[in-house]
Amino acid sequence: MRMVGLAEAKAQLSALLDAVEAGEEVVITRRGQPVARVVREQPRSDQAPDWPARLRALHGDQPGPAGSAVELLRELRDQER
Repeated sequence: MRMVGLAEAKAQLSALLDAVEAGEEVVITRRGQPVARVVREQPRSDQAPDWPARLRALHGDQPGPAGSAVELLRELRDQER
């Protein structure tokens, strides 16, 4: 981990980004106190997550509520009267 002051970071931003791209972590300080950490961005998958499959994996084959949401809300409202 490399610590650099704000003035140095501004003057050598391109070199710092080269170091980060090479895997080095850079901490930028202001008056000796750390204020930011610059790390390499992790590559992202271009494929969107399959949310329905993830939910099925979490909840298995649990049945959903019977009836519509409107009916369920009416029942709950009527129970409180």
